Amino acid sequence: MGNIFLPEELYYSRSHEWFQIDEYLATMGLTPIALEKLGEVLYLDLPEDGQNTSPQQVIGSIESVRQIHDVISSLTGTVLEINQALLDDPSLINDDPFGEGWLFKIEIDNERDLAQLLRSPEYKKFCEELPAT
Repeated sequence: MGNIFLPEELYYSRSHEWFQIDEYLATMGLTPIALEKLGEVLYLDLPEDGQNTSPQQVIGSIESVRQIHDVISSLTGTVLEINQALLDDPSLINDDPFGEGWLFKIEIDNERDLAQLLRSPEYKKFCEELPAT
């Protein structure tokens, strides 16, 4: 895992998504660890605005040169906005995963869902314990 930058203020899922939480709004993206495995992203299938989400629900997919990654929600809520720029230029997710490469925003209905997410040190430890692929 080496020197991959993981912002301390974010939450992380075991399915390699990150979440920036601002009260009841969560911005969601894909971690550099997932992107390292995926390689260059070619296509994204993102949820619709207004779509309901629940923990462990597949709500999108990301296709790359190597594989397809299911985007899994960790939060109960409603999709408020998707990143339209990614649909036009999927490479933004590789170039700037914590900035312009965000996937979508969810209005959180159940803040208790956050307890299932990891903080940066826990996520790093989780990734280090994963079997090599």
